[in-house]
Amino acid sequence: MEKKAMYECLYIVNSALGEEAITAITDKFTALIEANAAIDSINVWGNRRLAYPIEDLNEGYYVLVKFESVPDFPAELDRIFNITDGIFRALITRVEE
Repeated sequence: MEKKAMYECLYIVNSALGEEAITAITDKFTALIEANAAIDSINVWGNRRLAYPIEDLNEGYYVLVKFESVPDFPAELDRIFNITDGIFRALITRVEE
């Protein structure tokens, strides 16, 4: 069995989509992570100003998720972030204990 590691995932959702769409996207990713990893914490930062405009927008909806999983899962999660409409950016980093 592969050794599990801790990861942090910060993703930014297009805030122009509206509350219902943002909730649907965050629920989708929470369920996906729960199905494949053990969630340590979910920290919703909400709407924040972006460091630079993305698609002519200056705000995004930020969500930080800390989870523990096998090393294969973060790559698959990143792939799904990249093909999901409404996700501006996603960053997954391994947390050293």
